[in-house]
Parts: sequence; C-alpha cells; structure tokens
Amino acid sequence: MRISVFPGSFDPFTTGHEVIVRRALALFDKVYVAVGVNSDKHYMFSTEERLAKIKDCFATESRVEAVAFSGMTIDLCHQLGAQFIVRGIRNPQDLEYEQTVAAVNQHLDPTIDTVILLSDLEHKDISSTLERERLTHKQELSN
Repeated sequence: MRISVFPGSFDPFTTGHEVIVRRALALFDKVYVAVGVNSDKHYMFSTEERLAKIKDCFATESRVEAVAFSGMTIDLCHQLGAQFIVRGIRNPQDLEYEQTVAAVNQHLDPTIDTVILLSDLEHKDISSTLERERLTHKQELSN
C-alpha cells in the first residue's frame, strides 16, 4: 500500500491545500493530512478546529485521514508506515525551501521520498498567511 503524509500547520486549511490532497489521491492509496502542533507558535485556529475542517472537507473520502503531530515529519512517517511525504509548491521560493527540507528528510531516512506537487494556476496565490490576514481584516470590520 502506498501511504503518504501531507504535513503542514494548515492555519487555516485552504482550497489550495484541498486541491493538493485530491491530486495526491491519484498517486497514493492513503493520504494522512498531518496538522503540525508547535507550542511555541501562535495559531489563529486551534488544533481541533484545523482537524475538524480537514475531516469535514474529506468526510466522504475514506482514504484521507487528518492527524495531529508534533516533532519530525520523518518520525510521523515511521509511526504511520508512510513511504512518501507530499508537499505543494506555488512559486520558486517554495521550491527552494522544499528542496532543502526534502534533502534533510532524505538524509534522515533515504527510504522515504518527497513528492512535490505544483499548485495549479487557479490556486497559486492562495496561502494560509493571506487567508489569516483576510479573516482578521473581516473580523475587524465586523467589530
């Protein structure tokens, strides 16, 4: 069975993330959407809210499972029996960063491969950072 992990903070989980997961389903038998938890980071949405959004989005897709994790993605892959890490990229800066992370992960465990999926043109400008700013601005206007 081909099992993959799609890690991220997903604060919030965007349409761009959803598209990457749906495309990953064409390649893998199981996709774990792994919500990172870092106690040093301040999130707009709680871990439970982020997990709930992902679970709701894929409620009819049994091959997608949302899980929370802290620590190294490689360790999570070992726990879940995943052979692949899925990453999405939107631009050259994302590619440079993801190449570095993939190289580190390959050094830690050469049996786990990183698969990079390019964002489609419709979603290339969507980011969690911009979505948080939009939501914050919307909240400020409603107050």
